[in-house]
Amino acid sequence: MGGVGKQSGNCRRLSEGSGRSVKAVSDHHHGDHACTRSTIPSFKVEEVLLKEEVLAKARELAGLIAASEEVRIFREAERKVQNHAEVQDLIRQIKKKQKEIVGFEYFKNEQMVQKIEGEIAELEERLNRYPVVQEFKQTQDDINYLLQLVVGVIRDTVSEQIAVDGGTPPAPATCSD
Repeated sequence: MGGVGKQSGNCRRLSEGSGRSVKAVSDHHHGDHACTRSTIPSFKVEEVLLKEEVLAKARELAGLIAASEEVRIFREAERKVQNHAEVQDLIRQIKKKQKEIVGFEYFKNEQMVQKIEGEIAELEERLNRYPVVQEFKQTQDDINYLLQLVVGVIRDTVSEQIAVDGGTPPAPATCSD
C-alpha cells in the first residue's frame, strides 16, 4: 500500500506518493478505495528527520527562554523565598496542615477538614503579605505570560501557514457501511 490520500470517516483512499504509508485492516471496498477501521501510520526517514529538526528548534527556543531576563528575575525571587526563614516556616506549616487534611478526609471527619482548611487559609494569608512572596508570585505570572505569548505566536503562525498553503479542505465523502 502507498500513502494515505483523502480521508472520510473510517474510509481512506489509498494513493501513492504522499510519503506516509498505512498498515490498514480493510473491511470492504468502494470501487477505488477501501474502508478501514484500524490504521497504524508509519513514517519515512525524511519525516522523522523533519520532526527532529522541529524538536531541535523547540529546544533552542527553550534555551532562549531559560536565558531570558524574566527567568533570571524569577530565579532571584525564588532564591529570596528559599532563604527567608519566616516564609519557609509558614510553607512548612501549610504543608503539614495539608497532610493533616488528607488524613481527616480519609476518616471522613469533615468538621476537622473544615477547621484545618481555615487554618491553612489564615497561614496563606500571612504568607502572601511578605514582599518576597508577592515578588515571587509576580515573576511566576510574568513567565507564564511569556510562555503563553510564545504558544500563541506558534499556534497563530501554524494556523496561518495551513490556511495559506492548504486552502480550504474539500468536503469529506462518506462511507455507507
